[in-house]
Amino acid sequence: MSSQTGVDASLGYFARLVLVVSIWAAQLVRPPSQAHRSEGARRLSRNVLTTAVIAAMLVVALMIWADAREIALMPPRGTPGLWPFRILTDFGKDTYVLLLVTFLLVAVALVAPATHGSTRRRLATAGLRLQFIWLALAGPLVFGELVKWIAGRGRPFVGGEVNPFNFVPFAGTAAHASFPSAHSITAFALAFAIAAIWPRMRGVMAAYALIIVFTRLVLLAHHPSDVVAGAAIGLIGAMCVRYWFAARALGFAISEAGIISPLPEGPVKKVAAKPSAS
Repeated sequence: MSSQTGVDASLGYFARLVLVVSIWAAQLVRPPSQAHRSEGARRLSRNVLTTAVIAAMLVVALMIWADAREIALMPPRGTPGLWPFRILTDFGKDTYVLLLVTFLLVAVALVAPATHGSTRRRLATAGLRLQFIWLALAGPLVFGELVKWIAGRGRPFVGGEVNPFNFVPFAGTAAHASFPSAHSITAFALAFAIAAIWPRMRGVMAAYALIIVFTRLVLLAHHPSDVVAGAAIGLIGAMCVRYWFAARALGFAISEAGIISPLPEGPVKKVAAKPSAS
């Protein structure tokens, strides 16, 4: 993943800071330039549709046949032996993860204007990656919060019994914010984003995502269908953000088959725009 800095070294620090931030913001909304973006869009559409259909079928099946049974198998809330799960689950808390990524992004933005040459280029690359990760998290999380508010699904045992169909639409309360799981959205969006940049991390990030959603089930914070819905939203949202970056040649390339892959680090590669039909 690479990015141009385009910063005049003769400017003062604060002028360079403003310029760096302006360049980072402008590149995200510039017109698409990848030659094979149409192929990438078609492949993205197929992947999104497949993921959404499979997830929808799983959610319905789990609500009908598995949600109540799974909850009955879990240990009671407050069980002393669950303390490791209470620690692990916070590694998928949306607020904590977003704050960490935000802190790193701000730190890079503040340091980059004070550096030069290869160091500044490496920081520009790091900044671009952090922008991608931040948006890959924030986008699906915002959508997930909207779905939570609309669905108003009660968490396990809200109302005094195990009722997978305890929906109070537009309730807007924590007790009725079970569907979808925000931890699941965060874990799967982060796992996809990290693996998109560093493909060798796929196994580690898949394990991380599965551990986070398992803690939500063990702690009786969510039904199985909640975490499946959250996983689907996280994956679809992160896929869409990756395409947005790839279509603008920001850290990703799109092959003739529409496959998106990370660009290697190094000098910026100019991607020719696809000629328009005359």
